[in-house]
Amino acid sequence: MHKLAEFNKDKVIDALAERLACERAGVKLYDSIIGKMRNHGDPAVASLLPELESHREHEREHQRWLERQIRELGGDPNMETEYSRLAKVEAQGIEQVILEGDESVPHMLHALLTAELSDNAGWEMLVDIADAAGDHEARSVFRRYLHEEEDHLKLAMRAFEAFRRAEILGERPRLPKAD
Repeated sequence: MHKLAEFNKDKVIDALAERLACERAGVKLYDSIIGKMRNHGDPAVASLLPELESHREHEREHQRWLERQIRELGGDPNMETEYSRLAKVEAQGIEQVILEGDESVPHMLHALLTAELSDNAGWEMLVDIADAAGDHEARSVFRRYLHEEEDHLKLAMRAFEAFRRAEILGERPRLPKAD
């Protein structure tokens, strides 16, 4: 990370703070979805819980790692930056769907899918920037987290499609197995 920070440490901290804002929001979203789905009663919904719980733990791990990286670069992980503020504003609509009482599983999954699309794009950008900077260590960690986020995205897509299909075709949701 230090090689990347040699280019513009403040902007690297800002990029990490933006990712941190997304990961913190992700933990809140997963906590809320898991809590609502635990009480749902549908076996298809219950079958999602183990993967959702695993993904929440990934989000927590990403959050803790980003906090450490920001501190190591001399930043404050609780300080708002230009892009962390932007990420928080963008997340408000998603949080409104999930955190403010919407109990519709397809609605929650659609909002989660939107959040995961953004999360994937953010990690992919960091991989590309670290690669361009020649920071192989940072690129390696960013790529590992991107792969985890890709798994989150695949689950959100599979689950949303299954529930939406069931709504449209009037059938019970059938979740395809993970790749």
